[in-house]
Amino acid sequence: MSHRPHAPVHWSMRTGLVMVTASTLRKQPHLSSAERLDFFQQTFFAAADEFGWEIHAWAFLNNHYHWIGCATEHTRPLRRFAGKLHMVTARELNRCDDRPGRKIWFQYWDTVIASQSSHLARLNYVHHNAAKHGIVSNAENYRWYSAAWFAQNATPAFRATVENFKTDALNVPDDF
Repeated sequence: MSHRPHAPVHWSMRTGLVMVTASTLRKQPHLSSAERLDFFQQTFFAAADEFGWEIHAWAFLNNHYHWIGCATEHTRPLRRFAGKLHMVTARELNRCDDRPGRKIWFQYWDTVIASQSSHLARLNYVHHNAAKHGIVSNAENYRWYSAAWFAQNATPAFRATVENFKTDALNVPDDF
């Protein structure tokens, strides 16, 4: 594990599940349009492919995001994935706003998922984050979330298990 003062601890792991949350600086709504969210989502999945991350769930909002992924023996480090994602997206958002050099991203938090119950609770949390924030009443109606994908691709039994899993005991940075 590495640690810098005033920054979250980032775990160095080779393989396994992780949940990541990232915030824009001062919670600014830099992803405030469909075009910007589409751009971020496309860039996220391209970087995930490039760095070998298997994505299980995602939630992209105007000032933060969450995702759950799996690292394999071929996955490149999370800090490099996050670094490239943030660099590429900040550069493009700053170009669009004619604000070169502006800091877009604040930091990211990562949590190693060590148990099945933690994984199920976090899947439920991420899939319903848009509803939690009052953006939509049904998370499946928000296209920058994995809820609709999950509903279409998961078995009915697994979907019911995840959707009924309690999330109130989770400690996820999400005061956005």
